[in-house]
Amino acid sequence: MTPQLIGLSGGSCSGKTTLARAMLDAHGSDATLLMFDDYYHDLSHLTPDARAKVNFDHPESLDVGLFCEHLCELAGGRGVDVPHYDFATHTRPGTSHRVEPASYVIVDGILLLALEECRDALDLKVFVEAPALVRLARRIERDVAERGRDEEGVRRQFAETVSPMHDEFVGPSEIHADVVFHHPFEVTDAVNRLADYLQA
Repeated sequence: MTPQLIGLSGGSCSGKTTLARAMLDAHGSDATLLMFDDYYHDLSHLTPDARAKVNFDHPESLDVGLFCEHLCELAGGRGVDVPHYDFATHTRPGTSHRVEPASYVIVDGILLLALEECRDALDLKVFVEAPALVRLARRIERDVAERGRDEEGVRRQFAETVSPMHDEFVGPSEIHADVVFHHPFEVTDAVNRLADYLQA
């Protein structure tokens, strides 16, 4: 087995994780998932107020070195221990989960295509595009329900860091994609299209 690394990038809440989950369902045991979101730096050394001021949408907020190391391990057919990350406290509790190699390693990350060292490790690069208003509405729903945030805080973060970092890093990275899906798109059709690419 020679794993193929399939990178899904795009703006925050653009639909890439939905696509990733659909691909997992379609390929079953032949696919596994690696999330770039699991690689945020541990901020336990900072006070809660200081953590709240960190720009989590800038590449420096992520442990890119460890992430790329794990990409290389999976590409070589070796499993990795992915650190757990607590989005409510911006810390790593010290636990991890195992990601084993598979025929298709689906890699999900906003900044995947913006970072040369990341995109160079990918066999297929996919960009999922959605308008800012769609992404904001989805982010409010997700962060309030899953990450302990309030709507005002989500809107403020989106305006202060998410949107500017999207314009600087994420949006321009679309040019590196092999395949682009524009909102709205049918997830099943997208999965089938990517399957054709992989078979080719």
